Amino acid sequence: MRRVMKKIFLSIALVSLLASCKDDFLDIKEEGEIEASTFFTTQQDAMNGTNAIYSFLRSWENSAFPYQFVFGVPADDVIKGSNPGDASFINEYDNFTYTVSNEGVRGYWIGQWQAVNRANQVITKVPGISMDNDLKNRLVAEAKMLRAYFYFNLVRIYGGVPIFDGLQSNYNIPRNSVDEVYNFIISDLTAAAAVLPQSYGAADLGRVTKGGALGMLAKVYLYKKDWQRAYDVSNQVIGMGYNLDPDFNHLFRPAGEFGSESVFEVNCGCDPQLGQSAGSQYAEVQGVRNQFGWGFFTPSQALENAFEPGDIRKELTILRNGEITPEGDLIAMGDDQSVTTYNQKVYVPKALNNSSCGYGSIQNIRILRFAEILLINAEAANELGNTAAAVTNLNKVRNRAQLGVTTATTQTALRTAIWHERRVELALEGDRFVDLVRTGQAATVLAPYGFKAGKNELFPIPLDAMLESNGLFTQNPGY
Repeated sequence: MRRVMKKIFLSIALVSLLASCKDDFLDIKEEGEIEASTFFTTQQDAMNGTNAIYSFLRSWENSAFPYQFVFGVPADDVIKGSNPGDASFINEYDNFTYTVSNEGVRGYWIGQWQAVNRANQVITKVPGISMDNDLKNRLVAEAKMLRAYFYFNLVRIYGGVPIFDGLQSNYNIPRNSVDEVYNFIISDLTAAAAVLPQSYGAADLGRVTKGGALGMLAKVYLYKKDWQRAYDVSNQVIGMGYNLDPDFNHLFRPAGEFGSESVFEVNCGCDPQLGQSAGSQYAEVQGVRNQFGWGFFTPSQALENAFEPGDIRKELTILRNGEITPEGDLIAMGDDQSVTTYNQKVYVPKALNNSSCGYGSIQNIRILRFAEILLINAEAANELGNTAAAVTNLNKVRNRAQLGVTTATTQTALRTAIWHERRVELALEGDRFVDLVRTGQAATVLAPYGFKAGKNELFPIPLDAMLESNGLFTQNPGY
């Protein structure tokens, strides 16, 4: 949230991943230090603790390099970017040569566990605070939805992981199974959806909603191939009043934030008083090199080739050297032509940037959009044999892109068409790699890049986590 009033740092000795941590504790620092024993005693503490979870959504680990290492670069739609010698180690993610000792693998793992702990602090401690009961229940529900999101990230990238439901004295426990983790996620999202409101006032934009919890639940069921529940829950979301933004460009600009298509969106901003607690580097690391950012994680030729003729999303997804944007910015050619295209979805017009913060720090991060809900519904409907519903919702997404209706009529053809539509609609939004794995296409599509079936569907558990587990962890196959 832009209105976070404190920097809140939470650390735990989670499977001893952070070697310096000896005990689980809450360390809050603001113009001095506050002892853990004095925190989570007031309603304001409950708000601050919950806001600390939201703060992580903007963090380096969750939105910048480590996130792109595991969700972005391994896909065929993203290449390292920048110049060849800049952060060349990122190529390990493009050619699947990363190892158990890789810092990106480790960084994403540690970051997600830090976030889980922030959520667990709220879920465990806020119920004991004497405060407004409705607010208390809502904050716990927010924490449960966010915890579910972090566990969803973990299970898709690492497979089965330990389940920590609240604070406990022993964090050195074995990995749970994938099914157990998914059931835990479903429990959290179901509980959250029962409490969260459908909307908030302007001061609370960015807090998770009932629609966000149900939308994430539909996506979880999609990954579990529980087609009936994916269909039913996505229908619930469809009935909640969301709509596609008619202007695909507007959708990703600051003016389009929290619009009719927003189901789960991270509120970023620029407040110099908050320093690193405000904004994110999500846009900066991907922005046009030497003009708007660092130039990493750029669209591939394979993505260029994936768009159908006439698809307006192609030129509104791929930003090119020398072009003039709809907002009037000339994209500079720069001094290095090794990269000539960038992710336009993260572009923030020059006139809207705040010089007090990094480039693009105001750019909100779209985690779940209504377009994806329609495609989840279409995929589930198709797998259930409901061709009419599948075609209807697929065509809504295509029509917004100014494309004609799908020509697919059989279940097999529709399945391929829906998968393709996810690729071009959600391009550069972090779904392509996990979609390829989820749908069983990774072994074929990514084989030319070095993907090995039976291994690279998951990332390795970091080496130090394996060592610190004292033999309780089993490494993922192939590592």
